[in-house]
Amino acid sequence: MKLSFPNSSRSYDAAHKWVRFWAYDESLEVPFFVDAAALQSPSSAADEDELSILENFDRQWIAICAAAERVYTRRSRGSYLLRAADLARAG
Repeated sequence: MKLSFPNSSRSYDAAHKWVRFWAYDESLEVPFFVDAAALQSPSSAADEDELSILENFDRQWIAICAAAERVYTRRSRGSYLLRAADLARAG
């Protein structure tokens, strides 16, 4: 079963330094997190503010969705944390 991503909302959690978003497996909501470090440009430490991280998330949306589909397993009832290596393999 492929995941769907009909809800484009995402939010930044500064305490955990990740961006949260949701996917759906039929009617089951699946929470995902993307490590903020995975969304920063390798050449710029200035990407650490919330706006930059969310803009980078939006730019990488296709790779993020591909990574989410690859790591998702229906048997798990938990959430998923995507890291830089997950996005690199998805790209």
